[in-house]
Amino acid sequence: MAIDLTALRAHFPSLDTGLAFFDGPGGTQTPRPVAEAVAATLTGPLSNRGTVSASEVNAERAVADFRAAYADLLHVPANGVVHGRSATQLTYDFSRHLAKTWTPGDEIVLSRLDHDANVRPWIQAAERAGATVRWIEIDPETTELDLDSYERALTSRTRVVAVTAASNVLGTKPPVRRIADRAHEAGALVYVDGVHYAAHHLVDVPALGADMFVCSPYKFLGPHCGVLAAAPEFLETLRPDKLMPSPDTVPERFEFGTLPYETLAGATAAVDFLADLDPGAGATRRERLTRSLDSLHAHELTLRARLQEGLASLGDALTLHSKAADRTPTLLMTLEGRDAREAQTHLAARGVVAPAGSFYAYEPFSALKLENPALRAGLAPYNTTDDADRFLEGLADFL
Repeated sequence: MAIDLTALRAHFPSLDTGLAFFDGPGGTQTPRPVAEAVAATLTGPLSNRGTVSASEVNAERAVADFRAAYADLLHVPANGVVHGRSATQLTYDFSRHLAKTWTPGDEIVLSRLDHDANVRPWIQAAERAGATVRWIEIDPETTELDLDSYERALTSRTRVVAVTAASNVLGTKPPVRRIADRAHEAGALVYVDGVHYAAHHLVDVPALGADMFVCSPYKFLGPHCGVLAAAPEFLETLRPDKLMPSPDTVPERFEFGTLPYETLAGATAAVDFLADLDPGAGATRRERLTRSLDSLHAHELTLRARLQEGLASLGDALTLHSKAADRTPTLLMTLEGRDAREAQTHLAARGVVAPAGSFYAYEPFSALKLENPALRAGLAPYNTTDDADRFLEGLADFL
C-alpha cells in the first residue's frame, strides 16, 4: 500500500507552518504522539526505577518498552540495546572500551565516507593506544568506497573496522555485509554507523554483519538520543569503567547515571509511529515495520527521482555529487560560482528549509575536494511532491 501522506502529515504540528523541510538528515520533525509520550512520562507519576510504587514501575516500564521497541527495529535481543545521549557519545564510549585491549602495532580501519562521529573517536583512541589507522578510500567517479583499498588496509593486526551504512551527505550505501565478512575473516570487529541508514531502511544488525550498530532516533521522528545494538554475548565481553554501586548487568553496565525515562518513552513512540505508516502492515511490530518502511522507501525513491530530474534541468549551474548506484534519498550539490549559504537563505525566504555546510562529513569533503559549504536536500516521510517542486522552483529562481 502507498502511505497516506495527508493522514501522516496531520500528526506533525510543525508542518502547520507551511514550511517544506529538506533537513531530515540533520534531524526530522516530531509527530504529536512522540511529544505526548514524552510529556505523559515526564509528568508521571515518575521516580527512579523500582518495583514498589506506581512511579517506580512507570520508570521500569519506560526502560523495558524502549529496549523491546529497538529490539524490534534493529533485530537484536532486548538486552542488546544500549541507550546513549547520542551516537557520537556511544562511539566515544565504545572506542574507549575496546581500546583498553589494544597495543602498539594494532591497527584499525576507517572509511573516508564517514561522518566525523565514526572517525575522530577511533583516531583518538588509536593515538592513545599506539595503534595505527588505515583507510578505505572513496572512488571519486562513483562516490562509492574503493574496496581494493580496503583489501590493502585489512591485515592480521586489524582490531576494528568502522564504517557507515549510509553517508549522511552523499547518501552512498557501501556493501556493509561484504566489508564485515572480510573483517571477520581477519579476526576484526565491525562497528557500523547506521545513523543515516536507519532513517530510510529497516535495520537487520545480524544480516549486516555488524558487531556494534549505532543509530539516532531523532533522525527518524524521535527525540534526541542514541542507540547502540549488539549481541548481549558480545557486550558481556566488554568491561567499561563504571561506578561501584551501578548495575553490572548487560546492557545497564554501559548506561551511566539515571536514564532519561521521558526520552526513552518518546523514542519508543517513534518506533510505534513508524510501524503504523502502512496500516495494513502485519501482526507483530517487526512485521509492521517491515511493510511500513518498504512503503516509505518506495515513496522516498519516487520523490528522489523527481528532485533529480528537476536538478538535471538546471544544467551546468549545479553539480550533483550524490552518484552512487545504491544510495538514500539525500542529495548533495554545489552551485557554480555561488555560495550555498546564499541559496539556503533564498530558499528559507520561500519557506523551504535546506541547509548548507559540510555536515560533520570532514573526510568525504576532503577526499572528494568538495566545496564547503554545499547544499543538501534530504527527504523524510512527510515530504510531498509539492515540497519537491517548491525546492526546485526556489533553487531555479536563485540560480
